[in-house]
Amino acid sequence: MSSDQGHHPAPPSDLAARTLALESLLVEKGLLTHDAVDRVIDAFEHDIGPMRGARVVARAWVDPQFKRRLLTSARDAVREVGIEAAAVHELAVVENTPQVHNVIVCTLCSCYPWDVLGLPPAWYKSAPYRSRVVLEPRTVLAEMGLSVPPAVDVRVWDSSADMRYMVLPERPVGSEGMTEEELTALVTRDAMIGVARVASPAGVA
Repeated sequence: MSSDQGHHPAPPSDLAARTLALESLLVEKGLLTHDAVDRVIDAFEHDIGPMRGARVVARAWVDPQFKRRLLTSARDAVREVGIEAAAVHELAVVENTPQVHNVIVCTLCSCYPWDVLGLPPAWYKSAPYRSRVVLEPRTVLAEMGLSVPPAVDVRVWDSSADMRYMVLPERPVGSEGMTEEELTALVTRDAMIGVARVASPAGVA
């Protein structure tokens, strides 16, 4: 008797089942290959995803001149690390400091800098986040696990089809001496949206 009895994988959701059916149909008709689908998924997970933005943040932390270019002409600066911001008419990067905390939203729909942050999370597209983060940003951030001290100014940036925003998080305490690659691994998507901070390296209080 198999030791896996009683631990069968859960069936796919309706959306996942429809996606698989569509993929199978396109493959059967010769319009697509499974390898092509796998390559696209891999690109979004390991290249187009938030890892791109993380590389930008890490570079800005170690290279003051790049950081200056990023904050003044973000679209040109991200090209320096191999990112073509083709889908964005304009990209602005706003910097978190001990005095200012930035958070991004799109109040009209779900405009998002996908070419540097990958696909937007479901909560970013939700109506409650889109409306409440503008009206009560501190409360929303606290509900998401981020407490911003009263002395820190919270600024909310509303993305649009013409302008997308990305947050440059504060460099965490204890990351001094880390390589750019090591710093990249610390940066999260949520920190670049502004709903989280970048955590200090393991072992740093």
